[in-house]
Amino acid sequence: MAKYEAKGADYWVIPDAYIPEKSSGELTSHESVCVLNTASEDAHLSFTIFFEDREPMEDIPYTVEARRTKHIRTSSLLKEGTPIPVGVPYAIEVRSDIPIIVQYSRLDSTQAENALMSVVAYPAK
Repeated sequence: MAKYEAKGADYWVIPDAYIPEKSSGELTSHESVCVLNTASEDAHLSFTIFFEDREPMEDIPYTVEARRTKHIRTSSLLKEGTPIPVGVPYAIEVRSDIPIIVQYSRLDSTQAENALMSVVAYPAK
């Protein structure tokens, strides 16, 4: 089997995150952290969620299998069974044991005119 190189960075930051409280129409408001793992080995991630007015939710684990992509709905990230609260601004830190590529997307369907935002996260050291 060929060995595939890990590409990207092992530390990423998304400073502007927010899960809208409401949805209208058929689409549900949500956001996703999209992770690409180009390596021959699984990437073991650790998420930390930072808030304006409370302590962070730290060390939320997630695995992205080798040579796969995952679109991780932030509403599915749980810390001891507790989800990220909706309607509250927060920031996301993503750490990985190997380099990965991270993109952030938000679908806001609070109005009939849906808004979709997608940006590459910031690879930091």
